[in-house]
Amino acid sequence: MPWENITSPPSREHSGAKRYTFALTLLFATDLDLVSTIAAGAGLAWASGLRLYAVVFLAGLLARMGYVSLPGDLGAMAHPLVIGTAGLLFIAEFLADKIPGFDSIWDAIHTFIRIPAGAVIAAASLGVSAEPAWIAAAGLIGGALAGSSHFAKAGSRALINTSPEPFSNWTASFSEDFLVLGALWLAFHHPLTFLVTLVALVALSVWLIALLWRFLSGLFRRLSLRAA
Repeated sequence: MPWENITSPPSREHSGAKRYTFALTLLFATDLDLVSTIAAGAGLAWASGLRLYAVVFLAGLLARMGYVSLPGDLGAMAHPLVIGTAGLLFIAEFLADKIPGFDSIWDAIHTFIRIPAGAVIAAASLGVSAEPAWIAAAGLIGGALAGSSHFAKAGSRALINTSPEPFSNWTASFSEDFLVLGALWLAFHHPLTFLVTLVALVALSVWLIALLWRFLSGLFRRLSLRAA
């Protein structure tokens, strides 16, 4: 049903049932738009913790080609300058992430880039016309989502890098690439399904971060005892 048809209220001669149906349809359309906006903002923010430049490049390119619609002020990603810059950085990140040891250095540096970027992306998804309090809240949530995926990735990759062979590193890296692609596809095409999946992903990230923290704490304790 075209949007212009559902935004035109029934005339007075229409029955009460038709007015009720119109109200439900309008409410459903509004809620669906809100869910899509939340899913897009949250999905882009979360995926930024794994592959920031790939996220900006792909979202901008797909929006420019008309395959996806970016909410709020995220339309700036579709600018050729943003696409070109993100594309070059995407290539650099793709290669850096496949080099054992150097990938952890890259992750450490990007702790100060991915999380703020996730916050900005989530806040921008609401647009400047939104209430400042909602924009601030979206930024905080976006930063937290990017942080959860980033620290889970960085910690697990640091642990994997203790193995001398490169194949486990490459497997993890390519798995993250496909995870980002799948998350973005879900966020734009099946927003409700993505939001449910996102809850599970965040819970998994928190569990993984806690597990890695316990492992590293135990390792440092054993090393300090040996040194003593």
